[in-house]
Amino acid sequence: MRRLFPVTDQTVSARTVSAADREWTLGELADAYAYPTAATATGSGERVEAGADSGHAGQEGRDGRPGRDGHPAAPLWLRANMVSTLDGAAHHEGRSQAISSPADMRIFGTLRALADAVVVGAETVRLEGYRPARAREAFAERRAAAGQGPAPVIAVVSASLELDFSLPLFSGPLVPTLVLTGAAASRERILAAEKAGAEVVIAGDGPGVDPARAVRALADRGLVRLLTEGGPRLLGQFVAAGVLDELCLTMSPTLASGYAQRIVGGPALAVPERFALASMLEEDGFLFTRYRHI
Repeated sequence: MRRLFPVTDQTVSARTVSAADREWTLGELADAYAYPTAATATGSGERVEAGADSGHAGQEGRDGRPGRDGHPAAPLWLRANMVSTLDGAAHHEGRSQAISSPADMRIFGTLRALADAVVVGAETVRLEGYRPARAREAFAERRAAAGQGPAPVIAVVSASLELDFSLPLFSGPLVPTLVLTGAAASRERILAAEKAGAEVVIAGDGPGVDPARAVRALADRGLVRLLTEGGPRLLGQFVAAGVLDELCLTMSPTLASGYAQRIVGGPALAVPERFALASMLEEDGFLFTRYRHI
């Protein structure tokens, strides 16, 4: 793996580039994808505590929750991790595996290991066969130092709650799975989720979930380092609500054709959201990019 951006040495020799083109350790990946801290966010001008003036509608002060057990508070930060083919397909025949790579999966695992919670849409849970997040020894010390539990919480967004609650994601996770839904959700389905061991969180006044309210509900539980893995419709809702801080996008050197969705789905925005390139890595022709909201 090579770092293409930011460029730290304008006089890099071919020998230096060759030495850098290797498999990065999980620790190096974790450092490269670390969430902003209160200090680094303030120092770099990131829009973490700006509230309504930040351009994030409905976010009254995105400043996270108080620290736990003596650990400093982290800013509330929502990042997305998606993969796209060269022609814009977010999946192939409903699954992302065909357009992924071993390096992409290492980054996927690293991003999960850094998060307090992984937010995912119900359709993606069904299509991708989601399982509970697991504790990974390689990240145990880092998570403990950050005041995090052994594994991230999986938070499933669903209006209908038409989910198979007998699956391990709900019946046997290391930490209880959250189900985010609206106040008008079926009482019967809510009881089914709770009976399976999931915690139901109401984050909307109607049948669906309000994206900004969902983010705040997670923050109120101390879950401020947030990662969403889609799908495209859920990511589109976060973008439309103005609550997405960062996009980690893998550009797969493949062409899929067909009619697969783009990484973001939903109605067009009145004004396109502008993001700035924060970093870019490369391995085997795959580009691993990070963009932050301006």
